[in-house]
Amino acid sequence: MKILPGLNVTFSWKRALGVTNVKRSIARKTGIPTTRQGLERKIGNAIIGAIFKKK
Repeated sequence: MKILPGLNVTFSWKRALGVTNVKRSIARKTGIPTTRQGLERKIGNAIIGAIFKKK
């Protein structure tokens, strides 16, 4: 949400309430990403790793 147009100052209610920090800490503790892009990258790496195992 833009507060002051033209000054690139924005407000995020998720960051203000701490949602972002909670999600980040959960992801770090469990090792499971909370974003779609992170999940896709982790699953893709696992599949590629299974196909081309290093000896």
